[in-house]
Amino acid sequence: MSTHTIDTTAPVIVRLAVTVDAPPATVWAVHTDIDAWPQWNPDVETARQDGPPVAPGTSFTWRTHGLEILSTVREIVPGARIVWDGPANGIEGIHVWTFEETGDGRVTVRTEESWSGAPVDAMPEAMEQALRESLERWLGHLKAEAERRTR
Repeated sequence: MSTHTIDTTAPVIVRLAVTVDAPPATVWAVHTDIDAWPQWNPDVETARQDGPPVAPGTSFTWRTHGLEILSTVREIVPGARIVWDGPANGIEGIHVWTFEETGDGRVTVRTEESWSGAPVDAMPEAMEQALRESLERWLGHLKAEAERRTR
């Protein structure tokens, strides 16, 4: 049972999904190798995991769209689910990723993220558009990298 979810009362919530034509282990490996994010996701300027392999309580520092973010993993179900949160410039983000095998060697990756905080309250429509576009790009880059590794 999942204990960590997005903030369903947040003013901005985005939910998206993509199907990746790659084995589940490949998709998971690409997504959870935090230090390598900048190699395949041009929206991530830097990323550094603090400490041992990704596990609940593991922190990582990353920079995207000019924002320096300290995120903490809150839940992990290897190969299936990872949840992290972290503040950035007054925005509190909670991000849930799920990975579901489709039964034909592919994976459906679902992402849902909530944003709350004063900057979000001030401009919810603009913030939602920014988050949606960012997550669409992330899913596209994840799909491209996992499928490239499978070829």
